[in-house]
Order: sequence, then structure tokens, then C-alpha cells
Amino acid sequence: MNKYELMFIIASSASDEKKEELISKFKSYVEAHKGTVEGVEKIGMKKFAYPINFSNEGYYVIFNILMDPAEVDAMNKLMTITDGIVRQMFVKK
Repeated sequence: MNKYELMFIIASSASDEKKEELISKFKSYVEAHKGTVEGVEKIGMKKFAYPINFSNEGYYVIFNILMDPAEVDAMNKLMTITDGIVRQMFVKK
């Protein structure tokens, strides 16, 4: 098990309910795959440095997680195909 910091951006067009649903979905994904979420930080709406998918801002969320590296790869692939997620980045601590 390794410690990771996961930062992901939710599309600005998503409703508040959709944002909370995505946050809880990925939190439960970590817990279902024998990981732990040590902290969730909802940063909020921020402007992008450059347009991404014709959008200029997004909702930023940071997770501090403890998870198996193989599961991190699987979660990264899941986040890539999830509607509403603009970008994600895992950083090993």
C-alpha cells in the first residue's frame, strides 16, 4: 500500500448533486478496493490556465488516499471514461 494524492477536476456544468455523487463514488471506490481515504479537500471552482474542452473553469477536489498501486491504475482508467471528470492526477507521496 502506498500513499497518494489524487487531484481531479469536475466539469463546471455539473450540478451540485452530480459533484457530490462523483466525490462519493470515488471515495467508495477506494474503500471497496481495500484502500483508505485519509482526507477530502473540496477546493471549489477555479479558472484554468487554458481552455479544456471549451471550458474555462472547473471544480477541484483533492483526496489523500492509501491504496495498492495496481488499483490506482484501474481507478485512473475508470476516471478517464467517467462523464463529468475533466482531468485527474495521482501523485505518489
